[in-house]
Amino acid sequence: MSRYTTDQFVAATGQKDDAHGKFELENPYTLEVNLDGRVWCKAGAMIGYVGGVKFTRQGLLEQGLGTLLKKMVTSEGLQLMKMEGRGRVYLADAGKRVQILELAAGEQIFVNGNDLLALEDGMKYEIKMMRRVAGMASGGLFNVRVTGPGMIAMTTHYNPITLLVRPGEPVFTDPNATVAWAGTLSPDVHVDMNLKTLLGRGSGETFQLRFQGSGWVVLQPYEEVYMQQSK
Repeated sequence: MSRYTTDQFVAATGQKDDAHGKFELENPYTLEVNLDGRVWCKAGAMIGYVGGVKFTRQGLLEQGLGTLLKKMVTSEGLQLMKMEGRGRVYLADAGKRVQILELAAGEQIFVNGNDLLALEDGMKYEIKMMRRVAGMASGGLFNVRVTGPGMIAMTTHYNPITLLVRPGEPVFTDPNATVAWAGTLSPDVHVDMNLKTLLGRGSGETFQLRFQGSGWVVLQPYEEVYMQQSK
């Protein structure tokens, strides 16, 4: 249906009142945070809220001196915002689909820094730079290691696909299409000389991430190129 009366439109697109958890999908592209305390989200991701909520940009030392130094040296970093109080907050990021994952105690996941939308208060996270890739891919890449327990929300362009990584069967991915991977994996850089010859030295596909061991990798059907932030 493409035409509505105003009452029909409000009924079809209105917020849901049956909140069951802290993180809920209001629709495939919007995360609803049922806030009672504090939650962290990507700076600039809030599109609306109801209730008594205070927003504060993350302080420079709130994640430790090591994280601050990484941001200063690389001119890259994950900009987070604190949401505190009670209410409902709605988050979105450029129309990307939202995926919610619940991590067990001690479970780790790596998420591309641009794709981390929100995480529960108390979860540990650390910025991990992929220095060799940063010199090859446009804008450079960084990722975030998040440790449970707790819920995180990440975003993907369109529907993601998850590839299993098995011992002796490495998986190769385009860095700009790689969203997340299991904490058991540590990718290295693979240079495909055949692709360099075929596509030219400027092709992003020349440089790939190689995952070996046991785990999984989340990919999106979209190559997202990030521009470095200027401080």
